[in-house]
Amino acid sequence: MENRSPVLVLLLGVITFGIYGIYWCVVTRTEMCNKGADIPSAWLIIIPLVNIWWLWKYSEGVEKVTSGKTSGTVAFILLFILGFIGMAIIQDSFNRVGKDGENSQPA
Repeated sequence: MENRSPVLVLLLGVITFGIYGIYWCVVTRTEMCNKGADIPSAWLIIIPLVNIWWLWKYSEGVEKVTSGKTSGTVAFILLFILGFIGMAIIQDSFNRVGKDGENSQPA
């Protein structure tokens, strides 16, 4: 997972009125799918009610990629209720996964 600043994720989400939040979801979805997560196409974000199901599948991907360190249910609540703040918290989890991956690779 790419290392991004959680504060920057939060600020860009607010400054761009949510456009960066959609971009962040699409990019991190691709990164998670590359790590084995099963998340449907990000185009489903724009369909009302289906986007809630997509967010649930995305949250399950967060749990898989973080090896259970961030629960899918917690990720869903963070994203659904807290929005940009939840994105920043989840990005912090992704950053930790990236660091753990770097440390476990042989030099």
